[in-house]
Amino acid sequence: MSESNEKKLNATGLFCPEPVFRTKIEIEKMQVGEILKVSADDPAAEDDISRWVTRNGHELLKMSKDGNTINFEIKKVK
Repeated sequence: MSESNEKKLNATGLFCPEPVFRTKIEIEKMQVGEILKVSADDPAAEDDISRWVTRNGHELLKMSKDGNTINFEIKKVK
């Protein structure tokens, strides 16, 4: 069951820089405190999204891998 303060972004099948761009667009639509769950299978997304989150002052709550898919939980901080 999904909470109301949680959004999902499926970026599988997309390659750099698209997963980061789509993450940025979704985060901009959200309110502070909301969580975005991102799934991506581009190997570069692990570093790219992690760095983008840190550089933009948000919080990476969790990152995990399921086969080739990388899952992120990002909390919008500002």
